[in-house]
Amino acid sequence: MPTLAEVEREACSCIRCPLAGGRTNVVFGVGDPHADLMLVGEGPGRDEDLAGVPFVGRSGKLLDKLLLQEMGLDRRSCYIANVVKCRPPGNRDPRPAEMAACRGYLDAQLDLIQPRVVVTLGNVATRAVMGTNDTIGHLRGRTYPFRHGSRGHGCLVPTYHPAAVLRGGGEAMAQMRADLVRAKEELVRPGNVAGEATGGVAGEATGGAAGEAAGPPAVAGQVHR
Repeated sequence: MPTLAEVEREACSCIRCPLAGGRTNVVFGVGDPHADLMLVGEGPGRDEDLAGVPFVGRSGKLLDKLLLQEMGLDRRSCYIANVVKCRPPGNRDPRPAEMAACRGYLDAQLDLIQPRVVVTLGNVATRAVMGTNDTIGHLRGRTYPFRHGSRGHGCLVPTYHPAAVLRGGGEAMAQMRADLVRAKEELVRPGNVAGEATGGVAGEATGGAAGEAAGPPAVAGQVHR
């Protein structure tokens, strides 16, 4: 099996899809290659394309803030990647063919890092990793068993994309906080996997997100990225 550095070198010269023609940098991933927590977004934006690092703009600053406040972690303590490694024009959602062309790199990251907990950020990343057409507003609020590579157990916690939270206001913010607390609980749970998805009142966060409603947010139709 190749190393993570070897996969990154291959990705940096990739021309598998038309996104390669418009990129400034390949945005492969950043963080601890042995992390227990991996966060997966949809694709680079303008700031990320220029820097070659995921989540460095306003969304990244919010993600860093929430990781520290709700999980006590910074980006050096986790690994952050995207479904596609090159910026889609105009920050549009990546297309199915583009995600398929790039999927081998994400799969290799998951295989090599073997995180115990995966947090997917937004509709695109959640649908790609979970293989579903359901919306993030219905999928978030629960924990799902997730196995990849040689690791025998793990879990996935879907939540909103930080850009959607910036647009969506206080309720979306509270729900993303709750999801990150849920991920933190899974990191310290022995075995950290259940036979089915879990959720409900017992799984909701306390503290800053205590006011979270049980169902999907009222803004779920708009908070979708």
